[in-house]
Amino acid sequence: MYATYPMTPPAGADPDTYIYMNFMKSHSCYDAMPRSSKLVIFDTTLQVKKAFFALVANGVRAAPLWDSKLQCFVGMLTITDFINILHRYYKSPLVQIYELEEHKIETWREIYLQYSVNRLISIKPESSLFDAIYSLLKNKIHRLPVIDPASGNVLHILTHKRILKFLHIFGSMIPKPRFLQKQINEVPIGTFREIATIQESASVYEALAIFVERRVSALPVVNEQGKVVALYSRFDVINLAAQKNYNNLNMTMKEALTSRSCWVEGVLKCYPHETLEAIIDRIAKAEVHRLVLVDREDVVRGIVSLSDILQALVLTPAVSSLPSPKVPATISQIFTSGQPFKFEENKMAADDVKQDDKVKNGA
Repeated sequence: MYATYPMTPPAGADPDTYIYMNFMKSHSCYDAMPRSSKLVIFDTTLQVKKAFFALVANGVRAAPLWDSKLQCFVGMLTITDFINILHRYYKSPLVQIYELEEHKIETWREIYLQYSVNRLISIKPESSLFDAIYSLLKNKIHRLPVIDPASGNVLHILTHKRILKFLHIFGSMIPKPRFLQKQINEVPIGTFREIATIQESASVYEALAIFVERRVSALPVVNEQGKVVALYSRFDVINLAAQKNYNNLNMTMKEALTSRSCWVEGVLKCYPHETLEAIIDRIAKAEVHRLVLVDREDVVRGIVSLSDILQALVLTPAVSSLPSPKVPATISQIFTSGQPFKFEENKMAADDVKQDDKVKNGA
């Protein structure tokens, strides 16, 4: 659909490199869809506040938007919308956010679409998982509606996590590539520079500002010693709606973390000496979007995300002719460079975010 790369490896190439690419090309989006799942759809005339409460009540992170006038799906409402509204209109704990309380989804979309692409990105159920991954990563989105072309109905919302879970379940059916036994510090998978972090003492509003301005999707929370103590993601922000705390964004990160609606056990981490197979297995079993890579002192050294893994396992073999980014090839180069390590922006997580931004069409 999006690319027509050969199924057979080029002469002299390592066959292991193309195992996952071919696996994804030989399975459709329909194959990866669960037998049953919850799908929430909002009409664009619904109030924004009610929509976000509905996301919380149904335990979902995004919902397709139906325009009754146009009689079609026009976009997605995601947590990124909630973050953008809070960041844009929040003034103080004493001032109610009128735009959140009164605006309809269509009103917010009119404002947002001034700065966004007015296009719903979707895929057909018969398209290959390779096409789905290509679309997710190319468009920097994390939610891809699967739409039946005959009826126009949304059948499922495909995500990186669902695709990796499908691979994890059926991976035993294909040969195991030898490169899975390599340590993460030996392979160029993950983000190792410019990692955005936030102090425990910082405010939630500061975290929202980083989410919006740096376009990241998760922030390792560090203490005064610089050790990671938690991970605050965009999904955590929806707890503000669940607890009706969105008018008090001056609370500290420490307070926000302790008031999470669900108990979270520490931070899911990985270490430079661990194998790629172990890391993929941990992400798949924990059903998370990323692991924080730390050193022996629990200082953040990188982040390994679902998009990083799918890019390396599936797309890189197909687009190996593209120029490589001007960053260290492996994390070991960073550890041995002797250069001071600077934590600023997590560009991996930026992929996590642009997710919501583009798919949403206003998302």
